[in-house]
Amino acid sequence: MNSFGRIFRVTIFGESHGESVGVNIDGCPAGLPLTVDDFMTDIERRKGGMQKGTTPRKEDDIPIFKTGVFNNKTTGAPITILFDNKNTRSGDYEKQRAVPRPGHADFVAHQKFGGFEDFRGRSFQWTAYRLSGSCRCNCQKLLALQQSEVKASILEIGGEADLDKGLQKAIDAKDTIGGIVECRVNGLPIGLGEPFFDSVESVLGHAVFAIPAVRGIEFGTGFAAARMFGSEHNDAIEDNSGKTRTNHAGGVVGGITNGNELVFRIAIKPTSSTPKEQVTLNWETGEQETFSVKGRHDLCIALRVPVVLEAVTAFVLADLFMLQQHIKRII
Repeated sequence: MNSFGRIFRVTIFGESHGESVGVNIDGCPAGLPLTVDDFMTDIERRKGGMQKGTTPRKEDDIPIFKTGVFNNKTTGAPITILFDNKNTRSGDYEKQRAVPRPGHADFVAHQKFGGFEDFRGRSFQWTAYRLSGSCRCNCQKLLALQQSEVKASILEIGGEADLDKGLQKAIDAKDTIGGIVECRVNGLPIGLGEPFFDSVESVLGHAVFAIPAVRGIEFGTGFAAARMFGSEHNDAIEDNSGKTRTNHAGGVVGGITNGNELVFRIAIKPTSSTPKEQVTLNWETGEQETFSVKGRHDLCIALRVPVVLEAVTAFVLADLFMLQQHIKRII
């Protein structure tokens, strides 16, 4: 499905090579200041063509408010925002219609949708990045009211903490490369999240895996916890605020925030569209053939993930805040 959230609900629509893409944000309270300028810092952070290792494809990415905003304030109605697609080169994809690219959804989408899928820009990466990034300013305004702050950063590229060194490995190999991105959230209260299926980890994991190229997620100490003793991993509580001496749990215990910093990391795979020669099936001839992907693609998608991860995290937390307030009103 293309929607996420229960009270603060986000729906995305459109195609990478269609006329436009858009997002509908339902559940946003009335009276929040919202202008085009609020979007521009994050949109610039997300754009390709601005830094080493990103695609040269560039769009203006100017948000067009269609509903839910009046006199630069949210009205309480659903907010609909459109982004025009102008810089597309669909011919790059038409030439390889019958040759599904390894690592992409070309083959499975063709099977699932019976050949009716839109094969232009078939990774859907561009659409998801632009739309999730557009949600961030709304959510951050809500979180600011709760005195919470979300910040993501790249920890490594290709196993290298020196990001330029990691990128150079891919350049030298004429290939693409992956990375690890970390997200930290400060100022969260105790009590967000519901045990079991709606735990903080469950809901964040659900949303985070909608970001193209995510291959894994870990909270706090993560997989390293499997090599620790229980007495070593447990976080000693120091005072009545819930502050702990260590933060191996990453700010979540039993699926519920414990008032400490929320910390989690995601693994981003190498961009599947690589100029390196690969072998794949031509479904028209039934034979395997060698090819390389042409067109404009990211050398390392991880470079553009931080602002998107912040957006996804923000709208998950905004929904959890509003859900908690809803439950309190019922009680």
